[in-house]
Amino acid sequence: MGRGLINMIGNAVATVVVAKSEGELDEEGAVEEYPTPRCRSGHQQDLRRDMKEADLLVIGGGSGGVRAARVAASYGAKVMLAEEHRIGGTCVIRGCVPKKLFVYASRFADDFRDSAGYGWTVEGTRFNWATLVANKNKEIARLEAAYTANLDRVSVEHVKSRASFHDGRTVRLEASGELVRASNVLIATGSWPHPGDPIPGIEHAISSNEVFEFRELPRSIVVQGGGYIAVEFACVFAGLGSSVTLVYRGENILRGFDGDVRSHLKAELERKGIRVLCGAKVTSITSSDGGYRVGVDSFAPIIADKVLFALGRRPNTGSLHLDRAGVEVAAGGAVKVDRYSQSTTPGIFAVGDVTNRVNLTPVAIREGHAFADTVFGDRPTAVDHTGVPTVMFSVARGRGGGHDRRRGGCLARAHRRLQDDIPADEGDAVRQRFAVLDEVGRRWPFGTRRRLPHRGAGCRRAHSGDCDRRADARIEVGLRCGDGGASDRGRGTGDDASTHLAAWA
Repeated sequence: MGRGLINMIGNAVATVVVAKSEGELDEEGAVEEYPTPRCRSGHQQDLRRDMKEADLLVIGGGSGGVRAARVAASYGAKVMLAEEHRIGGTCVIRGCVPKKLFVYASRFADDFRDSAGYGWTVEGTRFNWATLVANKNKEIARLEAAYTANLDRVSVEHVKSRASFHDGRTVRLEASGELVRASNVLIATGSWPHPGDPIPGIEHAISSNEVFEFRELPRSIVVQGGGYIAVEFACVFAGLGSSVTLVYRGENILRGFDGDVRSHLKAELERKGIRVLCGAKVTSITSSDGGYRVGVDSFAPIIADKVLFALGRRPNTGSLHLDRAGVEVAAGGAVKVDRYSQSTTPGIFAVGDVTNRVNLTPVAIREGHAFADTVFGDRPTAVDHTGVPTVMFSVARGRGGGHDRRRGGCLARAHRRLQDDIPADEGDAVRQRFAVLDEVGRRWPFGTRRRLPHRGAGCRRAHSGDCDRRADARIEVGLRCGDGGASDRGRGTGDDASTHLAAWA
């Protein structure tokens, strides 16, 4: 008992001495004590002696986090990156990239049918789901290896672990329990699918995270949602031959897009054979003969092999313990940041979907690069989030850039307003930059209310979507317009998104 008391006193004294010797005092001048687990010998160990240190610790290995890590390291910073899953994040591993591969696969059936009109004879075609999934996995593995190699090339240390805040400057690696002390921390954890309100049988619904791993192509699928993800997957499965029902609670799909585009796309989906139920929502899911019986309010139950909920995404901050670092979050969990991606705690930054600004991969990459330039390159750089173009890979592609005419920044008036604002001696040159280019380089004035010209000579079918599925339009220069001018901001995604220049192919 006496020896135990002596050890307790000795350990307490050692803790105080270590803390004072390193000057670790809190705001009131008291000693800040760190957790010191007991070794097998019974003595305590000061973890800070072996604590790793870094100029920058990035939490999250997605597109924004990887870009920030690489650029910061190129400036000479000592960088560590923690990612609990796979390097590449949502876009590369279970988002944009595999989605595009599935989109390409879904369009070949139409291409095979169309080829006959151009002199081709195509016989004996068939689709193999397992082959598509296997080749998708190979491509994702290749891209992940490339992302990892790029980090290695600039000596970024990456660890496979979830990370959370221990305090304002210290992060805990959950896989090992190790603490890392960083001068700067970048939160780049992205977003996570939101399951929606709880309903009976919700455990049977899958999210976009699991949709790429089906063992076989479902004969039928119910997709709930009306945004990018829901519409894109509805088109993918319809193109591959599944019977698809799209359920959306709003009056029309794609809230935030231009009204003409929404109406056009809905008609194209239905013409493709997709059943679109607006003003409805799934109320229950029960197992039924190897599939599911899906209850939908105001409609008869639907029997389907799979049920996909695509109801949006939420910032992935739940396990970060941001409160320990004093980082403030907005409603829904988004990290509050300023125009330089600085959070409410000095030295802690955030980029990408976790901030819920413009939730698009290229935007996250730009934010990550700007952060590194600002903090490590001595080049303060703020990202302009106004007028960000966006595209959706549906049956007929929807695009946007600028502002919705219903919000005062009308497309028809934008060009006239621009005409009035341009100095006479610069008019022609500036007006030429505010235009849309089609695939063959023809220009159309900004604000033109018409379909873009079709690509391909001799195409005479009734529906423009068939003619020109692969035509792309690009906006050369963004135009800010609105009742209040530049202060009227547009979003690339989200419930309050405004569509900017509207076009479809």
